[in-house]
Formats: sequence, C-alpha cells, structure tokens
Amino acid sequence: MPLVLVPTPLGNLGDITLRALETLRSADLVVAEDTRVTRKLLNALGVGSKELWSYREQNADGATPGILQRAASQLVAVVTDAGMPGISDPGEDLVAAARAASIAVEVLPGPSAVLGAAVLSGFPLRRFAFEGFPPRGSSARKAAFTHALRIGATTVWYESPQRILHSLDDLAAVAPDAQVFLVREYTKKFEQQVLGLPREVAAALEEPVRGEITFVIAPRDVAAEQHEMRIDDETIDALLDQGESVRDIAKQLSEKSGADRRELYERASKRKNARGMGRRNRAEEQRPE
Repeated sequence: MPLVLVPTPLGNLGDITLRALETLRSADLVVAEDTRVTRKLLNALGVGSKELWSYREQNADGATPGILQRAASQLVAVVTDAGMPGISDPGEDLVAAARAASIAVEVLPGPSAVLGAAVLSGFPLRRFAFEGFPPRGSSARKAAFTHALRIGATTVWYESPQRILHSLDDLAAVAPDAQVFLVREYTKKFEQQVLGLPREVAAALEEPVRGEITFVIAPRDVAAEQHEMRIDDETIDALLDQGESVRDIAKQLSEKSGADRRELYERASKRKNARGMGRRNRAEEQRPE
C-alpha cells in the first residue's frame, strides 16, 4: 500500500479535491502535523473518525519507523495543517525514508500557497524558486534577499506575521526598488493582496499583522540594471572629481540605491585608477567592512 501525501484546504473547504476526500475516507491511518487541527478538518469534511498520528519536526525521527511499518501493508495518508505536505515541514524526510524502504509514495495535486501566490503575482514564472522562510537575523535576511535578486528568477517566500515588517524593511534596505507581491490569508475570508515596492507593501499591512503570509519578489530587470550601472559610472566620476574617497562613494551610493557596497567599492576603485587618481590619497582608502 502507498504512503499518500494529501493536500488540504488553505482556508476554503471547497478547495478539497474528490481524490483527496476519497483517500482520507479510505485511509487506515492519517498522519498529521497537528492532530487537533486535522481532527477538526476531517469532521468539517464529513470524513468521520480516523486513527491519527502526530508527525512534526520535533518527533519525526521517533515517529518515522512506525509510519513506514504501517504504510508497508496499509493505506497511510499524510497531511499538514494546510496546503501541500512536504513544503516547509518534515514531510520531505518522510518521503525520502519511504523511498529508501521501497514503499510506494503518491502525491495528490491540490492547494498550494507557493504556486497560488506565484501565479497571482504576475511575475515571470518560466523559472522561479521557493525560498521558504527568510533567516531570522537582519543581516542574514539582507544577504538572502541580495542573493535572491541576483539569480534572475522570481522567488517565493513564507513569513510569519510577527516578522513580515522586519523582512520587508530589510528588503527595502538592499533593494528599495524591488517589486513585491504579498498575499495574506490566501483563500480565506479576509484575504489581502498587495503589489508594490517593499515599503509600500509594508504600509498596506494593518498592525498588528495577522494571518498566514506568502510574498513574491520579482527578478531584477537586466536592462534596468545595465542602465543603472551606466548612471553609476557617471555618478562615481562626479564624486571622484569632488574629492570624495572611494570608501565614502561606496557608502553613499549603496545607501541611495540599495546596491552591494563591496561591489560599488571595487567599481569606484577601478574608476579612480583608470582616471590616474590611484596614487593620490591611497593611504587613506580602506576597504569597507
């Protein structure tokens, strides 16, 4: 018998599929992220009483052998609290363990906040990446956003309501002109969709922010970046003519444009050397930290 990953509604019960309902009704065991949440869902869907086992990050190692043992001879359905199991939860490890144990695995199509938000954004999707939750620390978040904007693809993120404003603030710090789409409470009664620059999106959120949040960052436009670089060359030359140090130029332009400070430092240094100014005041120049 297979181990079946069953997507469940994100908020609207009408999003359950016929195959998902049939699988839940036929399952000998339902493995859930939170058994209390799943019990309420099964009752709301009219599935009735089922044997429920908890499977989450905290108990995954201990629960996996028993789940696989049941799946070897019975139908085991795996659900998360909402959406597709295996995305930002330990379901991916359970699938890998089942494969290693030669247990068949099925994944039913169904609700996914990642795909829903990506399509709603209207951003290019021939190539996109799901990045999960941003890092908790501000410096690490800025680094993650900087990297994401360089890969040339749309990126999709989850975030908690307690941290979303901090994340948008950090995104604005490294890329104030980034295009962002945010959906809060996707498919639910009070769904909110916001499109704009990071600070515009943040301003549209009512505090305290509540609900499930997915946001999407558009890839940088290559032509716009090239144009921005040409302007920066002229700006760098003008600042050099004013006697500004390479270090101060990099700092000023980074704060103004959100561009990487180290890259601006390297470019300003090259411009200065190319203009025959490299010997002057070299001792005072220090690489930014």
